[in-house]
Amino acid sequence: MAATLCGKLLPKKGWVPLTQSIRHGSKAVTRHKKPMHFLKKKLMAVTEYSPPKPAAPRGAYAEETTVVKEQENPLIRLLKRDVEGVFRDCKMIAVAQNNGSTSDDMVMLKYRFHKHGIKVKFFPNQVMHSFLSESIYSNMAPLFIGPTVLFVSKEPKVKEMLSTLRVSPHMILLGGCIDNTLLSAQGLASYAKLPSVTEFQGQLVSGLSMMASQTVALLQRHPAHLTALLQQYVAQQAEAENAAT
Repeated sequence: MAATLCGKLLPKKGWVPLTQSIRHGSKAVTRHKKPMHFLKKKLMAVTEYSPPKPAAPRGAYAEETTVVKEQENPLIRLLKRDVEGVFRDCKMIAVAQNNGSTSDDMVMLKYRFHKHGIKVKFFPNQVMHSFLSESIYSNMAPLFIGPTVLFVSKEPKVKEMLSTLRVSPHMILLGGCIDNTLLSAQGLASYAKLPSVTEFQGQLVSGLSMMASQTVALLQRHPAHLTALLQQYVAQQAEAENAAT
């Protein structure tokens, strides 16, 4: 009996033991982290804080002593040469603002100015500022803002210019330079009211002649009075001698 029990309980050769699977009550974790949206990822990358790099100590790098000078445009150089010739040859340079005048208005304005010997010039403001910054006319730079026009002449003809601009409402006079003197629009109007050089010369000559005649009259007054007194004295003495005889 004991041998029978041992034979049943002991594993036989080639026998596989019985396996039993046991299920637990907890479930497996199947949820994973949701990936970040592409736009949010870009926003996070852009707004990520990046600390500033520490500045290099002074003298760590060799200082650059060579400065590369920007080359000037040949067209601007040519226009600057023309502007320099205008300021050198013309005694009257007036600046006006062009407020939407048409090509026909500009042709008519040029024709009216041509009758008085006044020319109309157009130069870009960049060229004018570049020229004025290096010349004695640097105070005229604030006048060149927006579309501007130059009225130039070899002789000051302010009165003729103002009379022509009265029929051109699109042109607003800003200021100008007369005989190397900067004038505002009001100053140009006051200059136009001054008499001409010929009138000044006539007034000067008449004033000098009047002063000379007054000086001569003052110098001749006392000798003439003395002569009259002497003649009266001689006449009285002659009358007295005639009465005595």
